[in-house]
Amino acid sequence: MRKNLMVQLTLLASVLKWASFASAVGVLVGCGTAAFLRSLAWTSDQYARFPDYYLLLPVTLVASTLLVRWLAPEAAGHGTEKVIEAVHQRMGRIPLMVVPVKLAATVITLAGGGSAGKEGPCAQIGAGLASGFASLLRLNDVDRRKIVICGISAGFATVFGTPIAGALFGVEVLVLGQLFYDVLFPSFVAGIVGFHVATLLGVSYPHLAVTIFPKVTGWNFAEMIMLGVWCGLIALIFIEIMQWGHRLFARLSWHPVAKALFGGSLLVLVGRFVSLRYLGLGVDSVEAGLNGAVLPMGSTFMKMLTTSITLGCGGSGGVVTPIFFIGTAAGNLFAVLLHEPLVATFSAIGMAALLAGAANTPIAASVMAMELFGAAIAPHAAIACMVSFLIVGYRSIYPSQILGIEKSGSLKVETGKPMSQFNPEMLESAAISLPGFVLKGVKVIRRRSFEKKRK
Repeated sequence: MRKNLMVQLTLLASVLKWASFASAVGVLVGCGTAAFLRSLAWTSDQYARFPDYYLLLPVTLVASTLLVRWLAPEAAGHGTEKVIEAVHQRMGRIPLMVVPVKLAATVITLAGGGSAGKEGPCAQIGAGLASGFASLLRLNDVDRRKIVICGISAGFATVFGTPIAGALFGVEVLVLGQLFYDVLFPSFVAGIVGFHVATLLGVSYPHLAVTIFPKVTGWNFAEMIMLGVWCGLIALIFIEIMQWGHRLFARLSWHPVAKALFGGSLLVLVGRFVSLRYLGLGVDSVEAGLNGAVLPMGSTFMKMLTTSITLGCGGSGGVVTPIFFIGTAAGNLFAVLLHEPLVATFSAIGMAALLAGAANTPIAASVMAMELFGAAIAPHAAIACMVSFLIVGYRSIYPSQILGIEKSGSLKVETGKPMSQFNPEMLESAAISLPGFVLKGVKVIRRRSFEKKRK
């Protein structure tokens, strides 16, 4: 009896401890996110005074590049990737200087017209504040890691106004196929508290108006599977284009300033001769698609291209907002090709499904769809998100993500390593299976092609 009492008291103490820590992190991240979003809104308003503000993109990207390079190199890139790396390799240790530098560099990039997102910086700001809080309390490495994961979750929850999905994203994105259940409770607390603090500080979130969903029928079920395959393939293309952009700029033996000038000039050309819709956050296009407007057919590819250039040449920002744009455009185009009247519905499901595939977070993406569009979307989004997640295979927009499961029993792969170390040659097919048969056929074709080239 006494032992049972001690167990319950210990568990109660643990709940109180993490509720307190997570609430404090939520308050910090809510304040940090509010400061970031207000700074971004004010700076965007100043740029908007000039009709052709995007012509300053080369100078804008140079300023962002130098700010990160001189003050906090850890703030480079799209934020979430660096945070995942810190959690896995440094037990969540993040220099506090990353917070103001990432905030300023991202505000400069986005307000000036750079194509990136605002969630990555919020995740990095949240993780940086949480790491500083852990240092202040002198927590051990295990607790520090948990606190930093809470900061990631709160960052996502507060920037999009989805406290549950944000908390799930923070614990699902770290390892492909695994949830950190020991951090789930404090992540929920941090996300919910952060969301309410940001709301109290004046942060408002858009109310999306997708309310009509088709009944779950055999044909509709097939459509959701096809939409999931479609979004999974587009997510793969986006991952490839992002990596291509980083490799291209890395191979240029130029000074970082020259790379930023070159990338900014390319974006100016897109804005001048193609469309301004592919620069900046692209929120107007996302909202238009979710309201049933038909987007240009090339929207998906053009947003991929501008995002790859922006982040490859030295700009600062996240990738989830571009993923929302690309997913909305992908679902939009899918509906048009199938002559579906519910364009807005397919745009909304496409937005969630592309996030599920590109980031390998089907649970968080499904819940986010429900938080944004209502519970009626649940069966449609869940199917599309899971199919997209499976189609992407062993690829991720976050190379530091750890491979935790095999997505198919017919394709054997070594788990426990970062996605950046994955090589298709590592796959081993099962003896008897359709996927195994296809994989063997691909290997035979590649081998014969290689032999012909040698001859």
